[in-house]
Amino acid sequence: AYIAEIELPGVRQDDLTVEVVGNEIRVHGEIKEQERTGFFRQRARRRGVVEHRFSLPGEFDADRIEAELSDGVLTIRAPKAETARGRRIEIKTS
Repeated sequence: AYIAEIELPGVRQDDLTVEVVGNEIRVHGEIKEQERTGFFRQRARRRGVVEHRFSLPGEFDADRIEAELSDGVLTIRAPKAETARGRRIEIKTS
C-alpha cells in the first residue's frame, strides 16, 4: 500500500475532506479560530485553509482508500491495485 502522513495540528475531523481525482489525492481542511475571552498578548496558533495535493507513483485501488486522523496527523492508506502488485516469475530450465 501507499501511505501518506500529513501533519494537521488544530484541524478537526469535521473540517477536513479527502478526495481522489484520477491518480491525485486532495486534502482540504480549515483551521477555525477558537473563540477566546479575556486578554491575551500573543497569538501563536495558525488559522485558515489547509490544502495538500499529491500524486501516487503507481496504480491504486481508489475504492479501498482509508484515512485516519489521530493526534493531529492524517494518515492516508491507498492499497495498490492488483495489476500494480509484483509477483514472482518461475524460471524454467531448457
